[in-house]
Amino acid sequence: MPGPARAGAMIYAHSLTRLSDFYQRVLSMKRLHASSEHHVIESADLQLIIHALPEAIASTFSISTPPAVREEQAIKLFFTVPSIAAAAEQVRALGGEVFGPSYPGPGFTVRNAYDPEGNVFQLRQNIDPA
Repeated sequence: MPGPARAGAMIYAHSLTRLSDFYQRVLSMKRLHASSEHHVIESADLQLIIHALPEAIASTFSISTPPAVREEQAIKLFFTVPSIAAAAEQVRALGGEVFGPSYPGPGFTVRNAYDPEGNVFQLRQNIDPA
């Protein structure tokens, strides 16, 4: 994705490096920029900004292990991966979890997951038409 992205998403992080590393590894993204305030990571499909919470906010709570799942958020991101099973292994190895059943969609299968801070997202795997 050359030049500034036309669209993307921002995720606020209690642990900037951990959350950035999680998404880079699970989604095969590369880091374009890193500072103590934010990391910009991207794939051919999406640019994510992982932004550190201000210390005044971050100091008011902690992230448990496993994290409390934030299922009632207003937005749920989805990411297409070559294999949900392979992505699930990475998710678990990096402190997240895949949960619930798989759901069929038109031309794809989806499964819910959460990152090491409890943010819920969806993994999507395209399926070949039979």
